Amino acid sequence: MTFELTWYGHSTWAVTVDDTELLIDPFFDNPKTDTDPEELDPDHVLITHGHADHIGDVDRFGGSHFVSTPEITGYLADNYGIEESTGMNLGGTVELGDAFVTMVRADHTNGLDTGYGASGGMPAGFVISDKKPTQESDADTTTFYHAGDTSLHSEMRDVIGTFLEPDAAAVPVGDHFTMGPAQAAVAVDWIDVDVAFPMHYDTFPPIEIDTDEFVREVKATGSDADVVVLDGDESYTLAE
Repeated sequence: MTFELTWYGHSTWAVTVDDTELLIDPFFDNPKTDTDPEELDPDHVLITHGHADHIGDVDRFGGSHFVSTPEITGYLADNYGIEESTGMNLGGTVELGDAFVTMVRADHTNGLDTGYGASGGMPAGFVISDKKPTQESDADTTTFYHAGDTSLHSEMRDVIGTFLEPDAAAVPVGDHFTMGPAQAAVAVDWIDVDVAFPMHYDTFPPIEIDTDEFVREVKATGSDADVVVLDGDESYTLAE
């Protein structure tokens, strides 16, 4: 089973699970990527919330199937002409080709496009695995957690880490609008992942940080997670 992750800067990730290609929060107008979104052809596009720096390039993927809250999928249909979508909500799991996608809580705001005006419902994160999550722990399952834009919250420890058991997590570290390095490090420890990726940093002046601070903070928690700081457009293989 192939499970490959590619970071395109900010919160934009491609996740390939065997023959299924997923893209999360398409926003390519960021300094970490040189990728033209027209080069990508994902089967499914997952949207964590409706802020402009997470849906900025959805119009480039009109042929893909979108997954988000019903409020956001309706908004994208009305304003971006997205024809194929699935609305879901927190706690739900949908099967998308070779992947199982569970929508989980994120603590943030969710105004559509700009952060003002109509609400996109609850913001979210996504846990993506190659097997359907059950209460039975399975060491052969590979699982990736995209935390979305969030602050630290206890559900990371009590539900996401304990029940969904991610092997790797991408967590926002830029501070100001989300967790900073210290809280993100606690999240990594609570989730108990093997690999942690920082995201949502250096895109705008308020979220410019030194990622070495995140590395130090993770170590200070006592976590054994390997912090991997990817370059934009760089890939990482979780399993083959």
